Amino acid sequence: MARVVARPSPDAPAIFGGRPTFPDGLPFARPSVPDPRSVAREIERVLASGILTDGPRVRELERRAAEYLEVRHCIAVSSCTSGLLLLLRAADLSGDVIVPSFTFPATVHAVMWNALRPAFADVDPETLTLSPASAALVVGARTSAILATHTFGTPCDAQGLVAVARRNGLRLFFDAAHAFGSRRGEVPVGGLGDAEVFSLSPTKVLVAAEGGIIATDDDVLAERCRIGRNYGNPGDYDCRLVGLNARMSEVHAVIALASLDGLEERIARRNALAAAYRRTLADLPGVSFPAVCGGDRSTYKDFTILVDPAAFGVDAETLGVALRAEGIETRRYYTPPVHAQRAYRSFISTNGDLPVTEAAASRVLTLPMWSDMTEEHPALVGDAIARIHRWLWDPSSRGSAEKLRRMARVGTRKASYGRVRGERFPRGDEDA
Repeated sequence: MARVVARPSPDAPAIFGGRPTFPDGLPFARPSVPDPRSVAREIERVLASGILTDGPRVRELERRAAEYLEVRHCIAVSSCTSGLLLLLRAADLSGDVIVPSFTFPATVHAVMWNALRPAFADVDPETLTLSPASAALVVGARTSAILATHTFGTPCDAQGLVAVARRNGLRLFFDAAHAFGSRRGEVPVGGLGDAEVFSLSPTKVLVAAEGGIIATDDDVLAERCRIGRNYGNPGDYDCRLVGLNARMSEVHAVIALASLDGLEERIARRNALAAAYRRTLADLPGVSFPAVCGGDRSTYKDFTILVDPAAFGVDAETLGVALRAEGIETRRYYTPPVHAQRAYRSFISTNGDLPVTEAAASRVLTLPMWSDMTEEHPALVGDAIARIHRWLWDPSSRGSAEKLRRMARVGTRKASYGRVRGERFPRGDEDA
């Protein structure tokens, strides 16, 4: 007798036998690359000139960036990470630097590489950016600065952090890797605090292939960063500070200059895509969103949701596994948070509790976001998430949630085993 094979329901998620939402895959991010032909022609001119690094294109990028950000100084560097390293060195700090743990590790790496001690503070439960109230509680006798992050392109409560810094005599810096084009009210991100550092890597709205920009109104800090990016050598080989090679190449500056064209349109596009995500997910139980304060503008470098497992049916990690079967690539920014990563666990006992950070890290799931997406993409992603939710709560599919959790656990073990053996490394965020 022939065995009868049950056909999956047409509404079944792909992981349970349904048709994938994106059979050819929906990538997590895709760089917005300027017109390749015009960029190639300009790169040919650079090569013919014989000036390949820290030349006239870099100067032009710095001028245009300073004009856009409404600051006196922009210093182009090789990456946001090298910019953060330089900035903290140029500020001549000592002791502790208050940082969020809910951030890309490069934020805290820059503190450690400068022989400073990270003092972790919690984030605001609404915006997931550094909480001024929590930062104020962490201030101690050794604290010399605050280094906050505009998470996902969402501006920090800059006024609150300025108040904390001034009250305690601290320097205030921002890791603005995600935020070239963000605004705090009418003020562009870039002129908040003592200095801010942007990333121009491939997942950002402004792209240089690789690169970063330090923005500041502080003349002394700007000059020290300019010297510092060339080993601390002002030109006479008598180094004024312990610098590094953080120069930006002319080729990267060419790409960044081209990327400046159309920047406002791309930011508007990403805000429209974020609105489309919110519309399609707004009424779904167990799904919420980090907030952007009224009057502020985010670049939406990333679009992240928060998943309540009790209301949705499974946790964020398990939902990510189900979406992978739909052809939808996701990330979990930022889990584990920095203070829970192996490189920083020794600081846990001396930094207190971070309940908001840990709660957020357990629930975050970052969905695909790139400037050339259509509004149909968020709608389809939202429909896939809604279909998974319905399936988990459908009485006829009882046991699906536990089955999906088991599949997620097996997938996580396999992925970890592959990474240990060097067979599989996840694509990096390239945040800094």
